[in-house]
Amino acid sequence: STRSPRPRSRFGLDPRLSQSFILLSSQLSKTYGPMYTFHLGSRPCVVLSGYQVLKEALIDKAEEFSGRGDFPAVQMWSKGNGIVYGTGERWRQLRRFAIGTLKNFGMGKRSMEQRIKEEAQFLVAEFRKTQGQPFDPTFFLSCAGSNIICSLVFGERFEYTDEAFLTLLDLINTEQSFSLLPQLLFVFPNIMKWVPGPHQRIYANYLKLAKFVGERLEMNRQSLDPNSPRDFIDCFLIKIQQEKGNPSSHFNEDTMAKTTVNLFFAGTETVSSTLRYGLLILLRHPEVEEKLHEEIERVIGDNRAPCMDDRSQMPYTDAVIHEMQRYANIVPMGVPHTVTRDIEFRGYSLPKDLNVIPLLCTSQSDPTQFRNPNTFDPTHFLDEAGRFRKREAFLAFSAGKRVCLGEGLANMEMFLFLTTILQNFRLKALMDPAAIDLTPESTGLGSIPRPYQFCLLPQ
Repeated sequence: STRSPRPRSRFGLDPRLSQSFILLSSQLSKTYGPMYTFHLGSRPCVVLSGYQVLKEALIDKAEEFSGRGDFPAVQMWSKGNGIVYGTGERWRQLRRFAIGTLKNFGMGKRSMEQRIKEEAQFLVAEFRKTQGQPFDPTFFLSCAGSNIICSLVFGERFEYTDEAFLTLLDLINTEQSFSLLPQLLFVFPNIMKWVPGPHQRIYANYLKLAKFVGERLEMNRQSLDPNSPRDFIDCFLIKIQQEKGNPSSHFNEDTMAKTTVNLFFAGTETVSSTLRYGLLILLRHPEVEEKLHEEIERVIGDNRAPCMDDRSQMPYTDAVIHEMQRYANIVPMGVPHTVTRDIEFRGYSLPKDLNVIPLLCTSQSDPTQFRNPNTFDPTHFLDEAGRFRKREAFLAFSAGKRVCLGEGLANMEMFLFLTTILQNFRLKALMDPAAIDLTPESTGLGSIPRPYQFCLLPQ
């Protein structure tokens, strides 16, 4: 059969719709089924939605769906290098290396857990300075999230007032907050270069960030000790040395710069946005905050800082964090995939290199999987006995070959930051909790909470 997912709905997307692209895609799947094709320009894209189809594609046929769709604004610069947008054998090697390095840092002298615990204390110190007055937590949470990546990549954290650090933060945040308009232009790569617009800023920001990384790289090279790497850059420099004699090696300074920049864009705003959303959810649901305080008091007390070993004894906290990630839906759409070879899938023929968009949010709001998909409900992740239970339909970090390699790191940050904040403070809303609006602001490709202020009262 050479059928293509029906119907071949050929519609152009008006830029004004860019804000609600995710919503539109979800609605179309209700009309046309869990798999449909639409055309962006002349290019067909297949959209996958719902837990069952996403599982069959990303998990059961992981290899066939593991190609990476193209984002020309990024490709103009990364040219298929790096771990987020890379493809083929080069991507496999880089990913293997990155996972190994992240694991080793988890077990090193200053493990990632240690670094996150330290950052959580700096964050609490900044929060104390608000002295119970209303404030917007966005900046502080962004600083904390970025510092974890800085610590991993550069081997050090920055003060929240450091000039270079603030520039870095600015580059990352500006890039993240673009609407979908540039994404829609991605389907016309040949004219992209000549069309003005936000995508040109993405490209310019990538170049600036690469320059920043390049300068750090040079500093590391001057003081490198091959026997005791301090950070991701050191590990990469050592790997480049080891592979020097191998002409087909993918380890060079170009891929290193691009992989490092990928880590920044993928790892900074996602955690801080989820935390910001999470705190707003707790302001809306004070009864949930109360139960968290009880569990923190019972398991950790107030004489020591929280640590990852506590999590297994804190099923309610674990469930709340997973439900925050499910409900907040910060990355509703996976980065586009491509099919790696001609395949038959659910009765359709999908040609090699076909662009596939996984609508991850449709798994996390699938009514066959979650009892109250549109409600914040921690019991989605608890069994009858109150123990934490994993849910296969929870795809906040995607799944299969392209599963987010920072999943472990992000979960560690969420747990340690949230428990440390709640161990030290109680949240106070500036209005009746029932009146708090949890509807996100869409930025086209992601959801972020609307700006808000609240008070933190020291415990």
